[in-house]
Amino acid sequence: MKTHVKALVVGGGAVGTSIAYHLAKAGWDDVMLLERDELTSGSTWHAAGLLPYFNMSFATTHIHDYSIRFYKTLEEETGLNAGFSVVGNLRMAQTQERMDEYMLYASTAETCGVPYEWMTPAQIKERWPLINTEDLKGALYHPTDGYINPADVTMAMAKGARQRGVMIERKWQVDGYAWTGSEWQVTITKMVEKGGNLVPSDEQKVITAEHVVTATGNHAQRTAQLLGIKIPAIPVEHQFIVMEQDPALVEFRKTNPEHPVIRDADAQSYVREERGGWILGVYEKNAPARFAYGVPDSFRADLFQLDLERIEAQYMAMIHRVPSCETCGLKDDFNGPICYTPDGNPLLGPAPGLRNMWLAEGFSFGITAAGGTGHYLAQLMVQGEAEIDMASLDPKRFGGWMTTEYASRKNEEAYEHVYILHHPDEERPACRPLRTAPAYDRQKALGAQFGCVNGWERPNYYGPLDAPDSFDHDARSFRRGGWWQHAVDEAKAVREGVGLIDATAFTKHIVEGPGATAFLDWFTCNKLPKVGRINLTYALTGHGTTRTEYTIVRLAEDRYYLVSAGAWTAYDSDFLQKAIADKRAEFGWISCHDVTTQWGVFAIAGPKSRDVLKEIVKDADPDTVLSNKRFPWLTMRNIELGMVPVMAIRVAYTGELGWELHHPIEMQNNLWDQLVGAGDKHGMKLVGARAQNWLRQEKSYRAFGNELGRDATPLEADLPRFVDLSKAFHGKAKLEETGIRSKCVTLLIDGPADADPWGREALYAADGTRVGRLTSGGYSVHFGKSIGMGYVKPEHAVEGTALKVKMLDQLWDATVTHDSPYDPKNEVIRKDG
Repeated sequence: MKTHVKALVVGGGAVGTSIAYHLAKAGWDDVMLLERDELTSGSTWHAAGLLPYFNMSFATTHIHDYSIRFYKTLEEETGLNAGFSVVGNLRMAQTQERMDEYMLYASTAETCGVPYEWMTPAQIKERWPLINTEDLKGALYHPTDGYINPADVTMAMAKGARQRGVMIERKWQVDGYAWTGSEWQVTITKMVEKGGNLVPSDEQKVITAEHVVTATGNHAQRTAQLLGIKIPAIPVEHQFIVMEQDPALVEFRKTNPEHPVIRDADAQSYVREERGGWILGVYEKNAPARFAYGVPDSFRADLFQLDLERIEAQYMAMIHRVPSCETCGLKDDFNGPICYTPDGNPLLGPAPGLRNMWLAEGFSFGITAAGGTGHYLAQLMVQGEAEIDMASLDPKRFGGWMTTEYASRKNEEAYEHVYILHHPDEERPACRPLRTAPAYDRQKALGAQFGCVNGWERPNYYGPLDAPDSFDHDARSFRRGGWWQHAVDEAKAVREGVGLIDATAFTKHIVEGPGATAFLDWFTCNKLPKVGRINLTYALTGHGTTRTEYTIVRLAEDRYYLVSAGAWTAYDSDFLQKAIADKRAEFGWISCHDVTTQWGVFAIAGPKSRDVLKEIVKDADPDTVLSNKRFPWLTMRNIELGMVPVMAIRVAYTGELGWELHHPIEMQNNLWDQLVGAGDKHGMKLVGARAQNWLRQEKSYRAFGNELGRDATPLEADLPRFVDLSKAFHGKAKLEETGIRSKCVTLLIDGPADADPWGREALYAADGTRVGRLTSGGYSVHFGKSIGMGYVKPEHAVEGTALKVKMLDQLWDATVTHDSPYDPKNEVIRKDG
C-alpha cells in the first residue's frame, strides 16, 4: 500500500468511486480510495437505483443529467454492464397544482437541455394499460430516464478508476486526520472479521495526502467528529418492498418493452418493474432519523425492522394506481438508512475551516448524483472551479449554529417532503422559530408571515392581523398565491410613501488592522471607499467569477464594515478568513470578526422615509442632519434615533430614497417601537422580503445566488462600473481572459394574468432558439406587469430585443429593457430634503 498520494477518497460507495474515477480522469495520477468494509456496503447496496431527473435546482439538474449520460458509457469503457435500464420515468399528477409544478420544473429542465414529454391520461392508458388513469390530470415523461443496479454501476466505476491508476483498498478504517500545514496525515486501521462483526485490528498505517475527500455516507457524523466540524448529514429510514410476479405485467411484457418507472407524487411513492413484479418505494411521514451520533460498530450492510403500518396508505395507493398488483404477494422488503441534509441537497465542496479537505456527504439520491458529483467535484479540485456554480451545494451553506437535534428533525422533514408540492414560495415549518431577532414577536403580532434564511426568521410579507396559523401555507401557489396582493401593496407603499423592512439577517464582518486596506484592495475588484463612504464591490474566485458581493463601509483608515448576503454567513466568513490568513504575511496584520449577531438592521425606504426619521432623530439641527449636504447618498453617518446609536447607511436595495439603520441588537425593540410610532403619522407600511425582491429587479440590482455566482464574472453580470481594471486584484487576469460568454439583462414580460416568473424559466429568441434563462422573476408594481432578470447570449442582450419566456408550458413575450428601468438616473434615491 502506498503511503503518500495526491488525493485520498474515503468511502467506497457510488459517490466515492465516482469521485476517484473522475479525479483520475481529470489528470491526477496518484489517487487512492479507502473503504472500511466492502465496496457498496453502505446505503449503495440497498438503494432502489432510480435516476430521477426531477429537480428545481439548476446545479443539481446538471449533476443528475451528467450521471445519466455518463452511466450509459461505462460498459464500453470497462466491459462491465452497469445495469442501466432506460425505461423512461412517468411522473403523474392528480391535480392541476401538481401539473403547475411540473410545468415550472419543465422550463427549468429546458435550461439544462433535459428532454421531456407531456402526456394526457388517455395517452398514458393507451401506452401503459395497467395504470389506472381515471383520476389523473396528466403526466411528465422523461424518455431517457430509468433505473440502474447500484452495485453494478459502483463496480463499473471502480473498475474504470483502477484502469486509470486509482488504488482501491478495502477493510481500512480512518481513525484520525492531522493537517501539517501542507498536507493531511490520515491514520488508518485494518478492519477484520470477528463473529460476524467488523472490528479494528492492531495494524495501523499513516497515509499522507495532499487532498482528502470524505464520502462516508451514513458515517458522516463520525467523520465530523474526527475533523472537529459539523456535518448536518444524518440518515433517515427509507422503506421499499418487492412484490411477487404480477401475471398482468408478465402478459404485458410479452408484446411490450419494460414498463417505465411510475412516480405517483400525490401518493408519495414510486413503482418500478422488477422481474415480472413490482418494487414500491415511499417517502412517508414519521420516518425517523437514525445514527445521529454515529453508526454502531455492529451495523454493517444491515437493515432496520420493517414498519409496514407506516406505509399502509402508500401501499393502498399503489393498488389503486396499478390494480393488477393487488393479488401479488410480498417477496422482499427493505428498510435501510439513507442520508439526508436539512434541505435535501448534498454537502459538496470544501470543508469549513479546513484546507484541502473536501466533503461529499448527505446524498439522499446518491445513485442519481454520483456520476455528476465526481465530474464537477473533480473540476473544482483540479481546476479550481467547476463550470456550474456549486454554491447551492456548498457545505458552508449551513452555519455553526446548527445542532444535531436541528439536523435530525430537518432531515426527517426533508425526507417526507420529497413528494410534497415544491412551491417556490414554500416555507417548511420544522424547528421554527429558532433564530429570532428581538423584534420578532412585535412583527408577528402585526401580521408578519416569516421565511427562514440561514435559520433566521425574516418577514416575507405581512398578512391579515386575524390570519389563521395556516394562512401562509394556504397562500402558496405556483401562480399568484394568496400572499401576492399583500406584497403588491407593500411594494406600492415603498414607491409611493414609505416602508420598513427588517434586514437583520445580513452577514456582517469587521475587517481591521495595518494590513486591512492593502488586503481588501487586493481581495475586491472595486475601488475602496473613503472614510465615511460606502462602495459596492465583489470578491472574485481565482477564475474571475463572483464569489461574494460586499457592501463595504469604511469606518476609519484601517477599519472596514463588510455587509453581505444573509443566507451565506459561514460561506462568506470561511472564504474571507482563509484569504486573510494567506495574505497576512504579505500585507501586515489583519483581524476579522463576524459581528452578524451583534447588529440588527432595519431598512426604511420611500419618498417619505426622511420625514419619518426626522420625527425621532436627535441632532443639534434635525432639519438638516439627513439632507444631501450633511448626509449624501452612498455615505455612512453615526446618528442617534431617540436613545439608540445607529450606524446609518444611505443606500436602499429598493432603489428609493432610504437608509439602512444598523443598530446594537439589544436595542432593537426600542428602535422598532420608535420607527413604527413615527411611521404611523406618515402612513408607513411594514414590508417583507418578497416585495423588496420585486423592487430590486425594477432597479436591475443583482442578487447573490441569483444573478451573481461562480459561473459568471461581474462583467458578464454587466457591472463594469464596479470593476476597477486599473488596479490589481484577485481573479483579474482570468476575468479579462474569460470575456463575455453571456450577459445579464432585465426583462419586462407580458405574461399570464395569474402568474409571474420565479427565476427558473428558459428564454427563447423569436425563432424558437433557446438563448438563456431567468435567474430572478416577479411582479413590477411600477410597470404593472411581470419582470425578470437573467442571462442571455450577448447578441440578445441589446435593449429592445424581443424574447420569449417559458411559463406554464407556454411562450410569453418579453422585452430586454435598459438597466435600472425604474429611475435610471437615480434621481429619486438622491432626492434632497
